[in-house]
Amino acid sequence: MDADDVTRAVGLAIETLSEAEDRDWSVRAGDLTWTCWETTEHMADDLFMYASQLSLAAPSVTAHVPYGYQSRREGGPYLTVFVDPAQRPAGLLQVLESCGGLLAAVVATAPPERRSFHNYGPSDPSGFAAMGVVEVIVHMHDLAAGLGLTWEPPEDLCARALTRLFPEAPADEDPWATLLWSTGRADRPGHPRPEKWKWDGSPR
Repeated sequence: MDADDVTRAVGLAIETLSEAEDRDWSVRAGDLTWTCWETTEHMADDLFMYASQLSLAAPSVTAHVPYGYQSRREGGPYLTVFVDPAQRPAGLLQVLESCGGLLAAVVATAPPERRSFHNYGPSDPSGFAAMGVVEVIVHMHDLAAGLGLTWEPPEDLCARALTRLFPEAPADEDPWATLLWSTGRADRPGHPRPEKWKWDGSPR
């Protein structure tokens, strides 16, 4: 996957979330314990951190770039990127777009052989682009449930994300439904949703 995929996923997310700027973002995001506001901050934070990991000339493959992070309440996400609540959802979406732009720019300019740390194993620019796409389109599923929105990302985007990060997922089923199953958010015929899951971002 590449920078255009990141830009596309983030753009579609912002377009959809803009419909809910006047709604209550303090409600839970789907089955998560986080609010819709916190989940959007988490999306932005992931995009920012992936860009940070890739932006070094000689990244570590064993440790994160040592930004500070914290959780602002018990049970909330641990983040580096926070948005001033006074800026309301419009400001939150600006931060999401900004962090998406950072990841897209770094993916577009990083040499393809670059490797950097991730908890699930070192990855390359294509892998971090795919991770950013999955973070956005899957958490949009959570946000859509909390904010009462309709969300179904493009089939080709889901299919490429599956191919890049979930190579063992079935390739002959609906890509969006399969991605939701792969990330523990839906059942599949004959296969209950996994209680634990992780992707494989290793370089291909």
